[in-house]
Amino acid sequence: MVWIQLAVVLAFIFLGARLGSIGIGFAGGVGVLVLSLGLGMTPGGIPIDVILIIMAVIGAVAAMQVAGGLDYLVQQAERVLRSKPKQITILAPIVTYVMTLLAGTGHTAYSTLPVIAEVAKENGVRPSRPLSISVIASQIAITASPVSAAVVVFSGMLEPFGIGYLDLLMVVIPTTFAACILTAFVCNFLGLDLEKDPVYQDRLAKGLIKTRESRTYDIKPGARLSVLIFALTIVAVVIYATLISDKVGIIEHPVLPRNEAIMVFMLTAATLITLCTKIDASSILNAQTFRSGMSACVCVLGVAWLGNTFVAGHIDQIKLVAGELLEGYPWLLAVALFFASMLLYSQAATTRALMPAALALVDPVTAIASFAAVGALFVLPTYPTLLAAVEMDETGSTRIGKLVFNHSFFVPGMIAIVLSVALGFLVAPMVL
Repeated sequence: MVWIQLAVVLAFIFLGARLGSIGIGFAGGVGVLVLSLGLGMTPGGIPIDVILIIMAVIGAVAAMQVAGGLDYLVQQAERVLRSKPKQITILAPIVTYVMTLLAGTGHTAYSTLPVIAEVAKENGVRPSRPLSISVIASQIAITASPVSAAVVVFSGMLEPFGIGYLDLLMVVIPTTFAACILTAFVCNFLGLDLEKDPVYQDRLAKGLIKTRESRTYDIKPGARLSVLIFALTIVAVVIYATLISDKVGIIEHPVLPRNEAIMVFMLTAATLITLCTKIDASSILNAQTFRSGMSACVCVLGVAWLGNTFVAGHIDQIKLVAGELLEGYPWLLAVALFFASMLLYSQAATTRALMPAALALVDPVTAIASFAAVGALFVLPTYPTLLAAVEMDETGSTRIGKLVFNHSFFVPGMIAIVLSVALGFLVAPMVL
């Protein structure tokens, strides 16, 4: 029966992957239906905390986008990229990493991918090099963002072990950032140089490669103010979460717990941005980041619920089988998280589904060191930012091969994940 139930989980995950976008969440819900009413399993816990955090953060990000804040950030990013265009493979992932770190969502990368592709092409750099690592950086940065649902939920799981929110950030931010930069150096040597690429030469001969003029930005009056409000809110979140942590203990018995505080702070930021920049609140509903974020909520609801149902139903068997393996080879936790995130398609969903069981089997240091592996959303070439990068590279250097895994993002993603985990095992014991 266990294998039948696992087959159901995998079948509906693959169905969701075929449907794409919000369909992943829909298919996950059907999987819960089959497991519960069809096979008699008790439905697992709904990841309500994850969904609510995503909703609150995305609301503030979308308000900032409508106020022109994202355009302002992209304008600054383009200035950085064009200041040293030959170094774009190194600079581009820094830009997408920082934007994701601040916003708590990798969907901010959409706005910078066209700039990265154009600057690379203009300067004879193979666009697949900066584009691939930029997408990977935007996915891995979720595991280091102070306001991402994955980090917030994971930090809550670590509190009973005496590890605070700030402790987690002190490990994951430097290790994932360093891993992305090191991978970027490697990406400089991946693939043929642009002038030697036969696909590019063929497109060039057919006149399919066009020279575009530099983008012009119509920065709204309240754009800078919206960015300032959002940035100060992130600082407030980190300070408050630190003050109420058991380790610091300056605020004992807080009236407002950490998860709820992040939601309240982000909703407050959205309110202040709306009021101070005088934007139409109804227009926030049409913002691209809002639509992507709400789609992510449905995906987390369906897929994480499906994963939780299976894991909770077999937690004793999982502990029995995995306990001995992890005791001897703790790094196998990273492997498990890697494959789970590849299927669950969400860092937060993977964290919510597997980390409670993981923390019952391994020490917190191992769990933190392995945490970056939940960012393996690049393995199947169907993730939105990955597809967007392919679409925006008119040179054809960023592509998806005929086989499932031979795409431009697989090697950079694998290198970045391995380095993040390796650095995590090195740094975590020194910090904690």
